[in-house]
Amino acid sequence: MFNDIGPLELVTLVVLAVLVFGPEKLPKMIQDVTRTIRKIRDFSESAKADIREELGPEFKDFEFEDLNPKTFIRKQLDNDELGLKEIRNGFDLKKEMADVTDAVHGRDSESSASSSSSSSGSTGGTVDMTKKREKLDQGERPPFDADAT
Repeated sequence: MFNDIGPLELVTLVVLAVLVFGPEKLPKMIQDVTRTIRKIRDFSESAKADIREELGPEFKDFEFEDLNPKTFIRKQLDNDELGLKEIRNGFDLKKEMADVTDAVHGRDSESSASSSSSSSGSTGGTVDMTKKREKLDQGERPPFDADAT
């Protein structure tokens, strides 16, 4: 709880407490504060025990920290039942971004150089996005836009 308080800050708090409450009342104030903290802790633990008891034996390993969304998601992603680690390891973000950048700038990337060079024809690998066709050929399906669906 107080892991980030340094020694100088602790001394400053003690001096302030002595100045505010006085040396006579300070021990009584410390006892009252510790007693209050202890009561709050006991109340919290009894409430957790009551909730666990009401949930039943199915939730005996239930942790209240799991109710925090970050903790819940982290715990679910660490569970490798879905094979997410394999997917994560097989995905090369730098290569994918380079391919997208090359496609945007009209350059051939290493992986698609052979397939796009044969289909590019005389256009030099660029596609004219402003040109629209009036009609589709007989039996031709309309173009599919994956981003629109």
